[in-house]
Amino acid sequence: MPELEIWTASWVWLDGAVRADAGLVTDGRRVLATGRLAELQARYPAAPTRVKGRYLGPPPANAHTHLDLGLGPTFTGPFPDFVRYVIGRAERRGREAAARAAAQAPQRLVGDIAAREEVVDWWLADAPAAGVVYWEVLGLVPPEREAEILRATRERLERWKRRERPGGPRVGLSPHAPYSLTPGLMRGVVALAREFEVPLQIHAAESPGERDYFLRREGALARLFHEQGWPLDLHPTGLSPIAYLAELEVLEARPTLVHGVQVDEADVRLLAESGTVVVSCPRSNLGLEAGLPPFDLYLQYGVPLALGTDSRASAPSLDVRDEVALLERRGQPPERTLAWAVAGGRAALGLAPAVLQPGMELEQVEFW
Repeated sequence: MPELEIWTASWVWLDGAVRADAGLVTDGRRVLATGRLAELQARYPAAPTRVKGRYLGPPPANAHTHLDLGLGPTFTGPFPDFVRYVIGRAERRGREAAARAAAQAPQRLVGDIAAREEVVDWWLADAPAAGVVYWEVLGLVPPEREAEILRATRERLERWKRRERPGGPRVGLSPHAPYSLTPGLMRGVVALAREFEVPLQIHAAESPGERDYFLRREGALARLFHEQGWPLDLHPTGLSPIAYLAELEVLEARPTLVHGVQVDEADVRLLAESGTVVVSCPRSNLGLEAGLPPFDLYLQYGVPLALGTDSRASAPSLDVRDEVALLERRGQPPERTLAWAVAGGRAALGLAPAVLQPGMELEQVEFW
């Protein structure tokens, strides 16, 4: 009979939460029992206890990245300058860049936004990870171009949905951000997501300039619009980005909302009422001078939270555990941060809840 061991860590996933003083019993192949550490030690007195690190449980998920932006270099500085940086690197995006990034991404549960068709094709053919690959849609265009973009998006969805496999990655849609699509195009993309029953992911309320643009048509993002020659009269004024999405009935489609930094209590209430999951990317937000989300306010209203890295263009790694470490250095307790990375990430990707239970293969358990 294989020798039994008790595994534990500073924090263990048990009964749907992160707990101290818990563990599992293993025969080296599968989990035989889980529970409070003292109870396991009493039931299995001959089994040695192995401390496996800070965390033991189901693997975390990286709920937001852009693999096709490659491996950097990482930009730091004001958000509008980052937009210019990404625009300047547009020709480098693609399958090769995504594959190189995926090879260095520790998590196998991923939410990835793709700007090139070949990246979605690669995901569906080679399945570098489980989760969702979201097709990115942008467009500050006249109405006739909106129809053209929506027709092309429909054709892609029809083709990609036929290629999905049970247990493999799913296709989703990402209308990039409130400011980067016309209202008509945003509505059209959300309607397609509902029709094809695919998940949505939207960047919103990331930088102070985004909020200034929507409220008063002022600030750094408005200046970027002027510089790039983008129309400044396509969106209403006087609404926050979140209120704008609510007015367009986008929140009713329950997207995952990435960043959610620049929000007030009214915004958080709208997100809570719609059941929207917010995906925080703390290192990217700090590097782009956006700040950190109001986590306590989100928790007060019961908004589900997840963690993502964003791309290597704005974060120094694709490891969501580094987001956990940063937040803990900033005073967030592990019971929160680990739950956001594990349970929140899976919820954001539409995956089954995280479990640690007898009978599961040991390879399904992660520790660090």
